[in-house]
Amino acid sequence: MPIINVNNKQVHIQELNKGAEQTVVLIHGMFSNLSIYYFNIAPILAKHFHVVMYDLKSHGMSERFTDGYDLESMSSDVLALMDVLNLKKVHLAGYSFGGLIALKTALKAPDRVSQLVVIEAPDPQDEKARNIIDEYSKEFLEHYVANFTDTTKVQMGKRQMEKNHRMYEFLFEKTTIKADMIREKHFLGKANFSELDIPTLLLYGSESNCKPTGEWLKTQIIPSELELIPGDHNVPIQEPVRIAESMVHFLSQSLSNALTQNHG
Repeated sequence: MPIINVNNKQVHIQELNKGAEQTVVLIHGMFSNLSIYYFNIAPILAKHFHVVMYDLKSHGMSERFTDGYDLESMSSDVLALMDVLNLKKVHLAGYSFGGLIALKTALKAPDRVSQLVVIEAPDPQDEKARNIIDEYSKEFLEHYVANFTDTTKVQMGKRQMEKNHRMYEFLFEKTTIKADMIREKHFLGKANFSELDIPTLLLYGSESNCKPTGEWLKTQIIPSELELIPGDHNVPIQEPVRIAESMVHFLSQSLSNALTQNHG
């Protein structure tokens, strides 16, 4: 599995359909890994796009670090990853806290982002929304194992659960991740989204506690559309095909206007 050096960090990545003209970079949420996309969402996207997934620092198979989980650092990692892969301009998508990373990256380097997809990004100042991330991590593990049916795959799932459990212990006990997330609680209020002239798709669960954030972002980002998906914060798990198809439809709308040479 490819490991590359990004900002002096060993980062695990997966790429699908490298021959496609346009690239989609997928950012997972805190306390999960790229497999949230890998099994269901990414294969559908890869019929149309070059898909890049990566494990955030200290997540999945990427290198562990004790600090640097603020949005400035995490968005710098995204841009450095794009540089290493010679991706000049991409479609950028992020789920949960990964959605906030995607928003921060688009604000920081709008010339590097063609279109933006924000899936269930929470309001960091909403304590209930922050707690959703903890609840999500547990459901993610259960989902990981539930997707395996035969004995070998079940064993693989259990091993992954054990690895993820150790990862969570490290993140919760040895890093600044929770403090960094709390420090970002005013991010949405301070960001000037009126300057964000990037077509944006907001995907939120119709029963999600984060839905008000999606509705608010719709009023702040002018070139945006909000689509409600049946489910709660875990819509990528609950409705992966619907998520992927909505993304393909949205990202394909401006195909003729998008930059055609976005990777080397």
